[in-house]
Amino acid sequence: MEKFELPVLETERLILRPLSIDDLDAVFNWAGDFRVNKYMIYPLYKSSEDGREWLSHLYEDEKKMDYGFVYKETGKLIGSGGIYYHEDTDTWNIGYNLAFDYWKKGLTVEAMEKIIEYVRSRFEIKMIEGEFCIENYGSRRVMEKLGMTYYKDAEYTKLDGSETFKAEIYRKYF
Repeated sequence: MEKFELPVLETERLILRPLSIDDLDAVFNWAGDFRVNKYMIYPLYKSSEDGREWLSHLYEDEKKMDYGFVYKETGKLIGSGGIYYHEDTDTWNIGYNLAFDYWKKGLTVEAMEKIIEYVRSRFEIKMIEGEFCIENYGSRRVMEKLGMTYYKDAEYTKLDGSETFKAEIYRKYF
């Protein structure tokens, strides 16, 4: 399948760039950290190779965009995030991960604002939506800072079936 090209974006503190197989070790830095992974849908990575399948299938659909977050100060890949279109509900869903050492600095909000701005320049977006475990206060704050508000209660289960979380879905309409 032919892959599409995602442009590099820039914010005050971050370079947002496409991810590649070369990023396996950096991705493992957060996906293998139980503090970051605690509420994620994917199981805790046990090795950097656990990210190979995900990374190899990126950029096959222009309406599923994932960006790596590179911290300008260090040049280090510190997280990822993206936005994904669901045709059946005409909804764009957001998701993100950030290495623990970079939490509580506003970097996820900074990155996601830029990604949403870019996607809105390319596609007609009526709404964005995000889901988070109700115990994940940090993710709730990211969505609130993006202007999203409570829509409804939900729940989700990790892909390996190991845990189910009570969740909330937040939305923002444009």
